[in-house]
Amino acid sequence: MIAFLKQVLRFLHGHIVLVWDRHPIHKRKIVQEFLATQERLHMYYFPIAAPELNPAEFVWTQISEYTAGTAPHNRDELQANVFAGVARTRKSQKRLQACLLGSRLKWID
Repeated sequence: MIAFLKQVLRFLHGHIVLVWDRHPIHKRKIVQEFLATQERLHMYYFPIAAPELNPAEFVWTQISEYTAGTAPHNRDELQANVFAGVARTRKSQKRLQACLLGSRLKWID
């Protein structure tokens, strides 16, 4: 997580607002300590039990829909199907925008 945040800081200028779910990796002590040293990073959490506000949940829904019709024979096939679903969503601005708009966040028009 810290390596990712360092890359974000490296490539984006100005203040950065992070809006995260409450996954344990976001709340780890080492991550919190790193965030405390970064004046440009401002972190907020989505409310508990409100997945409909989190655009990432819509990404997972798209991946689930992509893999729903598959019947993998082993772990490697399952992984390949999931990665293909991620790639499909990632390549489509329309799909990504749908994830943002589907979240019903008031600050996204």
